[in-house]
Amino acid sequence: MASVWSRLEPHLKEVQTPAQYIGGEWNAIRRDWDACPTRFLVAFPDAYTIGMSHLGLQILYGLLNEMDGVLCERAFSPWPDLEAIMRREGIPLFSVDSHRPAREFDLIGISLQSEMGYSNIPVMLDLASIPLMAEERAEGDPIVIGGGPNASFPEPVADFFDLFILGDGEETTAAFVEL
Repeated sequence: MASVWSRLEPHLKEVQTPAQYIGGEWNAIRRDWDACPTRFLVAFPDAYTIGMSHLGLQILYGLLNEMDGVLCERAFSPWPDLEAIMRREGIPLFSVDSHRPAREFDLIGISLQSEMGYSNIPVMLDLASIPLMAEERAEGDPIVIGGGPNASFPEPVADFFDLFILGDGEETTAAFVEL
């Protein structure tokens, strides 16, 4: 599927801070989708302004994009104004880098920084049209990975994830992706 940009762009005038959905920031990395057999979406279950200031997200984004054959892009939980439009117009959760639907990625890594973001996890999965419960996913669905400081005690959200990566994400995530 192509970018969702053509469906999203007309609605940006209806939302607060539309710039958070546009992408193309300074130092954004653009890799060729077709040249990378492994496509990883780093999803932050909070607003863009919170996620973009998170150093761990920046480190993983850069590290994964330096790996041969790996493309990494970013997604954030939309604010309620855009979420309502996305639901009304059938616009799926997308990456801010290429505006591709989240569902098209092979791996989706969701950062578990704080319990405050837990309620955004099912919202993001639902917007992406990814079955909420890991046991309901089938071949062809992205693998949903939890990581970050709260991955060590994930029980409240465990059923949403296929697996968790514990420890320093920089080393562990790269090793996992290589597998």
